[in-house]
Amino acid sequence: MKRREMKKGCARSWVAAGLAIAAGLSAQPHLQNAKVENRTIAGTLDSTFRGIVNAQTQPAWIAYAAPQIPGDRTMCCFNTVNGVSWQGCSLEPNNNSVTFGPSGGTVHLEGAAEFYVFYRVEDKKVGKIRNFSIDCNIDAGGLPVYFLAGVNAAQSVGLLESLIASNATGTSGANDERRLTNSAISAIGMHRDAAADVALDRLTASTQPEDTRRQAVIWLGNARDGHGVQSLLRILRDDPSDRVRESAVQGLAQSKEPEAIPAVVRVARQDASARVRGQALFWLAQSASRQISEAAIRTAIDQDPESQVKKKAVQSLNQMKNGDGVPLLIEIARTNKNPVVRKEAMTQLGQSKDPRAVKFFEELLTAR
Repeated sequence: MKRREMKKGCARSWVAAGLAIAAGLSAQPHLQNAKVENRTIAGTLDSTFRGIVNAQTQPAWIAYAAPQIPGDRTMCCFNTVNGVSWQGCSLEPNNNSVTFGPSGGTVHLEGAAEFYVFYRVEDKKVGKIRNFSIDCNIDAGGLPVYFLAGVNAAQSVGLLESLIASNATGTSGANDERRLTNSAISAIGMHRDAAADVALDRLTASTQPEDTRRQAVIWLGNARDGHGVQSLLRILRDDPSDRVRESAVQGLAQSKEPEAIPAVVRVARQDASARVRGQALFWLAQSASRQISEAAIRTAIDQDPESQVKKKAVQSLNQMKNGDGVPLLIEIARTNKNPVVRKEAMTQLGQSKDPRAVKFFEELLTAR
């Protein structure tokens, strides 16, 4: 089955989510092929969690519900068989026992108030972390699943962050370490709790590995509202890595906060790095309105001192929604005096397959 990408929705009222929790959630996930054992937190989440991990002699999963940030953020797997949509994720690879039926679960118009965090444990350590929507069907492949009730959100964030720290000195392969770290950061970003803001800020500190900072930066923009924007502005100002600052631009472009897009426009015009300016143009073309993105791209083509930024600006026109950049590409190809810019516009038009571009080339050939 294919994993469906997390779908962002508009931010909703924190009060509505709080009322949903008060109404009584933390229901068990929709599990099949699972040996479920319910546990309550004894002391802290960390001590309860470590106790299960250290006592486990075979592969198993530990799971619990955590409060979710507002918005429609679907985390499940979907497939279509004979025109029917089927919903359900398998926790174990090469699992042929999945028997999920057609999807049709509850539709959460305001976004769900909770999500599930699943940890795969083996050899007394965590090997995988996965997040699921509360209405997602999940097949455990016959393994034990310890479901914890009454989990504190701040303690959940703390547990996830501790796994990132311990993973940095682990013995598994680099790709496995990176996947586990990225999954933990994603889970932190999904938590509707101030502790998640603090944790993501710590994960963007200059002492953290560059890849960790980049992943945390994306979630600051994708999920952390006004706090995330302010953190990203600080990172754009202070972080020494162009790659991290490029990710900060991406995070801002994905934010729904009103000050985010104007900040990306400033980066496109003023940042000291040509590479970061070019990425700002790329994300503006995908995320900003036609008027804003076109104005920023025109300015870069006309005024940016670096040819690589001018080329990136032209390339960004092909990223605009609904082919909105094609008319400007044709204009540039016809009239721009810079041969590098004009050549790049021709290249982008040739790749667009837009009927207007085809007509433009036909006119050129006819004129000759």
